[in-house]
Amino acid sequence: MKRLALTLAAILLMSNAPAAPVLHNPLVPQRADPHVTLHSDGYYYFTATVPEYDRIELRRAKDLNDLGRAEVKTIWRKHATGPMGAHIWAPEIHHIDGKWYVYFTAGQAEKPWEIRLYVLENASVNPLQGEWIERGQLKTGWETFSLDATTFIVGKQRYLAWTQRPPALDKQLTAIYLAKMDTPLSITGPAVMLSQPELAWEKIGFDVNEAPAALVKHGRVFMTYSASKTDANYAMGLLTADVGADLMNPASWKKSPAPVFVSSAENGQYGPGHNAFTTTPDGKTDILLYHARNYRDIQGDPLHDPNRNTRAQPIRWRADGTPDFGVPVADQPRQGAGVDKKQRLNDSGIK
Repeated sequence: MKRLALTLAAILLMSNAPAAPVLHNPLVPQRADPHVTLHSDGYYYFTATVPEYDRIELRRAKDLNDLGRAEVKTIWRKHATGPMGAHIWAPEIHHIDGKWYVYFTAGQAEKPWEIRLYVLENASVNPLQGEWIERGQLKTGWETFSLDATTFIVGKQRYLAWTQRPPALDKQLTAIYLAKMDTPLSITGPAVMLSQPELAWEKIGFDVNEAPAALVKHGRVFMTYSASKTDANYAMGLLTADVGADLMNPASWKKSPAPVFVSSAENGQYGPGHNAFTTTPDGKTDILLYHARNYRDIQGDPLHDPNRNTRAQPIRWRADGTPDFGVPVADQPRQGAGVDKKQRLNDSGIK
């Protein structure tokens, strides 16, 4: 009887599902760690890591497919010396309490691996205009290698999730942490560790849990993260908690034992990860944004390979209310994309 109910629920879910949008991948070539905010003005505001690791860009479009050909605005550049002087990674743009915030990762110019979290703020209605102000380091409670901050709300509480090396730990691993926020610039109370690399698939090349992203849906909080070395072994994992649970209690979260999104040799996509979530403009279809390369073999350090491309695809939902991310779809560029790509690369200073 239970199986019949689940089958009927699945049929009902599929019959009510809107038509999947056609997305022309890659959306934005040579942009890793993508993040997009669909704002109330109807625009998708997009930012991502640039291959030179030296600046933060913004662009906007009312169609995800148009982000690759949208005007690019550099809103901030790395410092010549000191903090925020190297490894400018993983910017995310969020609209909070009437202002725009960009959370990003940066190292020191003289010590590029002394990496921490930082915040920019802009009070303009349009974040491609106005002044972006440096609001300094986002303090997490201890000083170790930290990156990939994101923020989300459950109920009336805003949370910060990020990646950090545990305090006083000799082993070179990164873990996922969570804390409550009292302002867009600060956390309150101690952070808790939600996940660290412990499964074999999370420890290929490096022991890594990083790049959390939250999707609140169907009475649950789904938090994806990425693991292993940033080559073809890079993949996405999933943590799940009920929205009514104490999210600051690690026991409220369940880790999926297997990765939920991995390379697809059949579709020619490798190392999918560092994802974000958005929806279609009508809010009816959830969209997964992520980066991947369209080849497996990399010469040298994967961090020096520029071809992690921003991609997107719809999320399917199972009858039990859990997400089915499927596999990375094959490239489907739009007609005339070659000309647009050349212009985009020139605009970004990449030859």
